[in-house]
Amino acid sequence: MSLAGKNAVVTGAARGLGRAIALRLAADGAAVAAWDLNREGAEETARMIIEKGGKAIGLAANSAKADEIATAAAATREALGPIQILVNNAALSPFVKFSDLDEQTWDALMAINLKGPFLCVKEIIPDMLAAGHGRIVNIASSSAQTGSAHQAHYAASKGGVLGFTKALAMEFATSGITVNAVPPGFVNTEGLREAPVDIEGYAPMTPMKRPGRPENIAAAVAFLASDDADYITGHTLSVNGGRYLN
Repeated sequence: MSLAGKNAVVTGAARGLGRAIALRLAADGAAVAAWDLNREGAEETARMIIEKGGKAIGLAANSAKADEIATAAAATREALGPIQILVNNAALSPFVKFSDLDEQTWDALMAINLKGPFLCVKEIIPDMLAAGHGRIVNIASSSAQTGSAHQAHYAASKGGVLGFTKALAMEFATSGITVNAVPPGFVNTEGLREAPVDIEGYAPMTPMKRPGRPENIAAAVAFLASDDADYITGHTLSVNGGRYLN
C-alpha cells in the first residue's frame, strides 16, 4: 500500500496508538502532521519520522478547541499542503465508578472523545471535498461494542464515534471520501499500562491470550487510508484479537 503524495493528520500522536499510526502512515509514504496536547511528544513523533527519511511536523493542539484545531490545520497546510487523510485518535479513557461519575467529568471526556472528531472533520473535510478524495479513520473502542465496567462515559463516547462514522460515510459516499472506524481491543500501550488493569491476568481470558500491539492498529488504519480501501466506507474494522466478533 502506498500513501505517497498524501498528507495526513493524526491526533493524539505523542505516544501509544497515535504514534504507531503516524509512523506507519509515514512508512507507507505519507507526510504526517502529528497533533497532540503534548507538544514535546508530538515533535518527538515527527523527529522519528524525519530520521527515517519521511516528512513530518509535530504540533500542539487540543482537539476539543476549534481555534487550536484551525491553527494546527493552517500550520499543517503551510508545511505540507492540503490534507487528504485524517485519523481521529485523541481520546481520554479513564476508569470511574458510575456512582462517582459527575457531570464535569462526563462533559470533559465528551469534549475530547466525541466533539473532537467532529471539530477536526469540520476543519479538514473542505480540503478533501476540494480534491474529490479523502480518508477519515476514527479510532473507536471495543468498549463501545462490549461495554466496560467503570467506563460508562468512555464507552458512550466511543459508541457515538461509531454512529458519527456511519453518518458521515452515508453523507459523503459520492464525494470520493471514505469514513471508517477502527475499534482497538486489548492493546499494550502506555495508556493500558497506566490503567487499573491486570494485563497478565486478563490476557489469558482473551481468545488470542495476549494483548495486541500498537502496530496492529496502525496497519488497519493504513489499509483504510489507502486506495486499496476505496470501496469501503462506513465500516467498523475491529482489531481486538477476537474479543468482540462482528
